This record gives sequence, C-alpha cells and structure tokens, in this order.
Amino acid sequence: MTRARMPRPHEVAAAQQDPRLQRAVRERQTDDAWRTRGACQSVDPETFFPAPNEPADAAVALCRTCSVQGACLAWALEVGDCHGVWGGTTPRERRAMLLAWRGQVERDPDAVDEAGPPVRDRLLTLMPLSR
Repeated sequence: MTRARMPRPHEVAAAQQDPRLQRAVRERQTDDAWRTRGACQSVDPETFFPAPNEPADAAVALCRTCSVQGACLAWALEVGDCHGVWGGTTPRERRAMLLAWRGQVERDPDAVDEAGPPVRDRLLTLMPLSR
C-alpha cells in the first residue's frame, strides 16, 4: 500500500474551479435522502472501489449520469472519505478538492451555521461513552 501524497498548490487551484466541487458546495445539506436516488443503487458496490492498479472509469462514467452527484461528493468531502469513487471523483481528485472544500466552507459563514458540525462530530455526540 502506498501513502497518498499531499496535493500540490496548482492541483488545489484547479480543484477550486472544478464544476463538480462547485455543484457539491451548492447541493450540500439540501437533501438527506440522496442515497436512495443514486444511480449506484442498481450496480455492484465493488465497481466503486477498484483495486489501486485498476481504472475507475466505469464508476466515474456512471456517476456522470447521476442526479445526486453533487450531494454525494459533498458527503464524501464532509466526512473526509478517501476511498472509492464518490460523486464522480477518484480519491486523488478528492484530496485536492478537500483542501478547496475546507477553504470554501469556512469562508461561507451562512454555510457553516446552516450545516453545523461535520458529520463525524455529530455522530460522536450521539454515541454513548463507554466506561
């Protein structure tokens, strides 16, 4: 297993202009039931988690036809999921997008108030502490 490298500044700059990221920012937190309408519901989940040496072209192509692509990508960026194809992006693309995402979400005060804490933080508050 190889260690993922940090995105370079030009990759982050390109991610900021990526229409998929812009759509994710617009569609985040707008629909909690997006998973039930995903085009991926009728496909083997293994399609979206190819081996490191296999291309993810089939999954990315399917995601391009999906109506909930923005919400899917927003969820992956919100929770920091770095495996598989989410919202039509590969893990490498999302690493650069994640830096751009954090910058855009933090700059948008309405989005921060509206969204609340990240999903993983909300889940931690719901889990009882074991003693």
